[in-house]
Amino acid sequence: MYVEVMDEEWLYSEEQVRSLLEWMRGHAGAHRSVHPFMRIVAEQALRPGEARALRVSDVVLPEGDLGKLTARHKGVAREIPLQPQAVEFLRGWISDAGLQEDDLLFPGMGGGALSPSVYKRVWEQAQQAVLSRDELYSWRLGEPISILRESCLVKWLRMGISSFAVAEWAGVTPNWLGLRYQHCFRTEKVKIDWDRLAEATALPDLPRS
Repeated sequence: MYVEVMDEEWLYSEEQVRSLLEWMRGHAGAHRSVHPFMRIVAEQALRPGEARALRVSDVVLPEGDLGKLTARHKGVAREIPLQPQAVEFLRGWISDAGLQEDDLLFPGMGGGALSPSVYKRVWEQAQQAVLSRDELYSWRLGEPISILRESCLVKWLRMGISSFAVAEWAGVTPNWLGLRYQHCFRTEKVKIDWDRLAEATALPDLPRS
């Protein structure tokens, strides 16, 4: 199985993601769904197409507690936990937007699915406004919004969350994660207790004949 390696330098830092989302929050204009759409892609590591298809009924939002989001990819559903701050954000968004149970969670201006051309335009504007000139003109400009999903997956792995849990939430396999984000699984900086390892792997002494 061939998987393209995602180098660490291509990912966004948490500070960059926050700055991009904050810019979009204040500059999406009449397209109110763009900022919450982008925030959930960035925080829940969703594929853009998965986020576009979400309906209000796909989120469970208990007050002051963990929630859950049900995403679907190629007909397969998976559940992703929602932290209390994400629950509170989505409760506020649904209320402010006047959305009903069967409505799309991030509708376009006409009530249909949010247009990729709309959110891609706002995304490019945010990159131009927030990122440095060197970043823009070296390789950042034109980076698809899926980089937000990639950056979130790496953040989860760096937090020490099991690769099996991350894979389940992302709708991929642990093997795919290991191939895609190899820098998260390197052992150079891991401190190994060699004495304990030798003791644990030692074979019992054989009786002398």
